[in-house]
Amino acid sequence: MGCGEDHKTGSCVCDVLRDIARAQRDITEFECDTSCEKSISDLLGETEVRNGLDTVPVLLYCKDGCKPFKGFGAHPRNIGKIKSSFFFRVKSVTKDCCAVLELLRDPNDSDPNPHNPVEQHTKHLRTTGICITVDVKCFCHVTCLPAISAF
Repeated sequence: MGCGEDHKTGSCVCDVLRDIARAQRDITEFECDTSCEKSISDLLGETEVRNGLDTVPVLLYCKDGCKPFKGFGAHPRNIGKIKSSFFFRVKSVTKDCCAVLELLRDPNDSDPNPHNPVEQHTKHLRTTGICITVDVKCFCHVTCLPAISAF
């Protein structure tokens, strides 16, 4: 699944995100040596006993300047409190590489707008209900964190 292989969409980032979305959808009914392959494998589990994992957190890098991508949004119940995140849960990826990503945040992180991924708390990443839509073809790199339980 590395970027040296043939890709269905012509974009390795798009293909990896689509595989993550598919794997997450297979193990949960919710809507809205680390590697992506290992995280997907951990998410799916190799045993019949469920491991409780439901999310592969991803960090994306923009093509221009190769900087980490940060998403912004607000929950409808608190529109006045904008939050940002560098970490996302892939909700879906269309055949033309349009993706819906949900911001992941640690509820204990008091900084609503971290300046870089290292400053953002990741110990207890959880879903936020805040989703954004992106063109995956704008990214050149994806980093997968180990699979977690984000619900």
